[in-house]
Amino acid sequence: MKMDNNDNGYKTLSEINLSDVMEISLLQKFLDNFADGMNLASVAVDREGNPVTNPSSYTRICAHYTHSTKTGDDRCAASHKRGGEEAARTGRPYIFQCHSGLIDFAAPIMVEGELIGTILGGQILSKKPNEEEFRRVAREIGVNEDQYIDALHEVNITTEKNIRAAAEVLFIVANALSQVGYHKYKLKTMSKDLVDQFSIIEETMEELAASSIAVNENQNELNKEILNVKQISEQINAILYSIKSIADQTKLLGLNASIEAARAGEAGKGFAVVATEIQKLSQNSKDTAMKVVQLTEDIQKSISKTLQFSSSTMKKTEQQSSGIEETTASVEEVFALTNELKKMAHTN
Repeated sequence: MKMDNNDNGYKTLSEINLSDVMEISLLQKFLDNFADGMNLASVAVDREGNPVTNPSSYTRICAHYTHSTKTGDDRCAASHKRGGEEAARTGRPYIFQCHSGLIDFAAPIMVEGELIGTILGGQILSKKPNEEEFRRVAREIGVNEDQYIDALHEVNITTEKNIRAAAEVLFIVANALSQVGYHKYKLKTMSKDLVDQFSIIEETMEELAASSIAVNENQNELNKEILNVKQISEQINAILYSIKSIADQTKLLGLNASIEAARAGEAGKGFAVVATEIQKLSQNSKDTAMKVVQLTEDIQKSISKTLQFSSSTMKKTEQQSSGIEETTASVEEVFALTNELKKMAHTN
């Protein structure tokens, strides 16, 4: 899987450096030991050809003489560049003769087909050198011929087969390390992304849980208020029934007054009018009270339905709260595991 550069800081393969996937100190130790054991020089460079390790077992002819002048140093750099380009092209170690006549090799360090660095090695011979050729090189790069030849005699001579085997070993080990390092690099970046994402999820779940609690509390308060309204409605009904009773009694009193007014004859005519009005008033009061009773009964029915819906909502909200709590617990568990994964990814 090729990684894309995004907001999380991932790098594309073309952006990954050798130091991203390999511990340079470990690479340095490996090259030092390998160079000592095989009696050859080595150094690791990045994709631009810049050294990322210190030279391992460089020969005196190269370190003290060839690289001591700008001409020699430039020729060496050009030679290494050509060797590295050929190794990158083929994806395999490339053995070549450097500008001075020594045998060098370039072992590419690849990650999923992308060159991220090269191990340059060699500074050895596969046969007895032609001293005249090396004297010519010494004159061209501007160093003492005799001293150059003395240093040449210190160069190790081995078979071409051994040179190829050494290059192959460096290639295999370096690429194995780079692959492991690349997967570790991906693990680090992906684990960081997981931690970030689960942090967001956890915060969201906490907000949902808090909202759910608030909804429960609000629903409880609403239920209390609805019950209060129901109780008040019942009290109103009780009062209305009292009014109805009083109206009935008033009407009865008005009827009795009418009877008494009739008995009184002409003297009771004015009282009879008042008695009639009292009867009308009591009847209107009774009719009004009954209408209000009907309205309060309708209110009570509506309140009962509201309570049923509210109870159902409460149950669903409680289920939602329970589900959120369970989900939060699961997220926290996964978050803890992700943190462990992150720690493992960053453990050297």
